[in-house]
Amino acid sequence: MRKRYLIEVSPNDQQVVFCPPAIIKDKTLKRLAFGSKSIEVNFLPHPVKNDRIVISKGIQEDLQFPNFDIPLHLFIENQILNIGPLIGIFTAGFTPFPLRPIGERSLFFSKLLSVKKTVGALPFVFGEQHIDWEQGTINGYFFHDENWKTIEVPFPNVIYDRLPNRKSEGNPKLKRVKDRLQNDYLIPWYNPGFFNKLDINERLQQDSTVAGYLPETFPFTSFSLIETMLSNYGHVYVKPKNGSLGLGVHQIIYDKHQDEYYCRYQDEGFVNRLRKFPSLEGLFKSVFAHQNLEKMLIQQGIHLLRNASRPVDFRIHTNKDDLGDWHVTAIAAKIAGPGSVTTHMRSGGDIRTLEEIFPNELCILYTEKLTTAALLLSKALERNMEGIIGEIGFDLGVDRNGDVWLFEANSKPGRSIFSHPELKDFDLLTRKLSIAFAVFLTEQSLLHPEELFK
Repeated sequence: MRKRYLIEVSPNDQQVVFCPPAIIKDKTLKRLAFGSKSIEVNFLPHPVKNDRIVISKGIQEDLQFPNFDIPLHLFIENQILNIGPLIGIFTAGFTPFPLRPIGERSLFFSKLLSVKKTVGALPFVFGEQHIDWEQGTINGYFFHDENWKTIEVPFPNVIYDRLPNRKSEGNPKLKRVKDRLQNDYLIPWYNPGFFNKLDINERLQQDSTVAGYLPETFPFTSFSLIETMLSNYGHVYVKPKNGSLGLGVHQIIYDKHQDEYYCRYQDEGFVNRLRKFPSLEGLFKSVFAHQNLEKMLIQQGIHLLRNASRPVDFRIHTNKDDLGDWHVTAIAAKIAGPGSVTTHMRSGGDIRTLEEIFPNELCILYTEKLTTAALLLSKALERNMEGIIGEIGFDLGVDRNGDVWLFEANSKPGRSIFSHPELKDFDLLTRKLSIAFAVFLTEQSLLHPEELFK
């Protein structure tokens, strides 16, 4: 574990920083920095304590440093001692209510920010309206002592993208903020952008390490394509290219004995439906009458493992840690609701641990297979996608032969699996690492910027 130091504020105005002797030994330090702000100070060895940096009240005010009594990391580069990191979490959907500043997502963000002490970082939430470009400051929302506080701080060392949906991501005003902070201020920005299913599939198909995990996937072009896939696989899935939460997913099944087509889907009232049609054209004319098929993709159907006759797939979370290494941080089984085309809880699905649905030997086997696949896919996505990726949520399936398939990769994974009481510790781990990765990015941006911005 990296060593961290408490930042103690003494009630004077001296421009002097007292450091543990080991930090300043054989070094020439001239400035102290916090986030984007740095000031010239004098450094002296601390006569007694080796676990803290002592700064004056004047220095604290100059740096706009919020003193939360948390041991922080130190980064030394170019005669500057950086304390932090200061992590900005960029989102939208703010409200005027002090107790719930980000609406119904306030609870999630309060839990996310609550890992600050274990990680050794100062994270805050902000939107485009909280930025003062002239002063180079942000009026950020901090969560401390069980309360939300707004504090003006410098621009952060790194920014974690938590925009809530594709609409906010496409907002021109928010895109300009992102471009400006990334390009003009060279602030690393991680987990940008929602993934497009077809784009992910096409990029990973070119990567030999993971191509075997990908089901056949095509943009919708013709009924003959679907007919061919139905004859090969018995059933196919029709999905929106940019869908999420299982919305808009349809399963089409061909019964070759009766020469009939079935479509399983959830209607606009969130009712699970199964309808029968004599022809594929009739099915599409009825079920997809008001949908733009150019925004759809067709995916090979997989005969999944079942639990009590219900299909099972798996949600696997992966995160990078404070050393920049990938880890599997959570695995859960998702069991489809009765008659549902997906395993989402909204459609009646259940969350289970692998131990709950598999005997010991199979549990070990599938855990290993899913872990291996998730780590290989994480590294492949990192190689093949633009931007800095720090966390991914995978929806993986295992077929009756024990082979693993990738159904979806999510750059901003939902957290419904953590409602299961046995997964609470993994909920904490995913939150902890999603912030800890910022420690690694801060160090990279200060000491090896050529690696980060190449």
